[in-house]
Amino acid sequence: MKAFKSITIIFLLVVGLLASVGLNLGFAKSSLTAQFQDYSISITTEQDVVLVHTDEQVLLRYRYEDVPFKPYVQQLFSPRGVNVLRDAPADHLHHHGLMFAVAVDGVDFWEEHRALGRQAHRSFTNVRVGGRPDNVNVPWASFTELIDWIKPRNQELLLKERRTIEVSQGTDLGATVLTWQSKFEVPAGKKSATLTGAHYHGLGMRFVKSMDTGGQLRNADGKPGTVFRGDERLVRSTWCAYTANANGKPVTVAMFDHPQNPRHPATWFTMTKPFAYLSATMELHKEPLKVVSDKPLVLRYAVALWDGRVEADQINQLYKRWSAKQK
Repeated sequence: MKAFKSITIIFLLVVGLLASVGLNLGFAKSSLTAQFQDYSISITTEQDVVLVHTDEQVLLRYRYEDVPFKPYVQQLFSPRGVNVLRDAPADHLHHHGLMFAVAVDGVDFWEEHRALGRQAHRSFTNVRVGGRPDNVNVPWASFTELIDWIKPRNQELLLKERRTIEVSQGTDLGATVLTWQSKFEVPAGKKSATLTGAHYHGLGMRFVKSMDTGGQLRNADGKPGTVFRGDERLVRSTWCAYTANANGKPVTVAMFDHPQNPRHPATWFTMTKPFAYLSATMELHKEPLKVVSDKPLVLRYAVALWDGRVEADQINQLYKRWSAKQK
């Protein structure tokens, strides 16, 4: 990785003035800051993590280096500073906060041991901070990571990913909102790649230990879901939410599926025993999905995180607002 000098860019914003800036950074140690009237939002990069933060708190911690198998969101904080993600618990060391994994051409990228696939970080681009595109007064930050999905036995490149992480937070949202977009393309000389996986493969979220008990799962359609095995359920809906206590503080986490995703609405994998887990899936255990050379696969999801219990009407309102803006 190339070394870059520390970079700090400050934008003084006035009400009604849009300020957004983008850079291509190789990321050694650098920062990008947008200064608002009362506070700032920054992206700060260190040796192996990206931090998105305001003057007062961290919003997101994204780990991309010193990870053996996959980059992931290690921590995500509510507006009041409550983190809901757990990384590598003893019962499942391959569960990493908020992560995306499936199988590609028969190579499993979910589990983690030497014979399985690796998502290799290559570089960052399009690092941006400023006012959110649809509301300049809401702090917003975004970065794109280029990732190679590699078969370890022969270092064969199976799939190329362009992953964009966006995060915003503001009083008009009432929540921290993270958008995860992955654009998948097959490498040059390869005609297609086939995605498969278990019934829980997709964009998965492992919660902090205190959220494993006493929580409530809900979805946009009020469906109980179909029992797959034990406490595991599968349910199709536009969004799925979980309300529980995170270290004594009630929070609500909702995951959104974009209407343009294949097989929309998503099939949500949920479980609460012996631990809580939520995953947006495409039912790859039932039907494989092929990515062909002339048509990239684009997936878009969001995670909204509120302090306290939020009712379905409020979740649905934010879902509609988010999906309408993500064209």
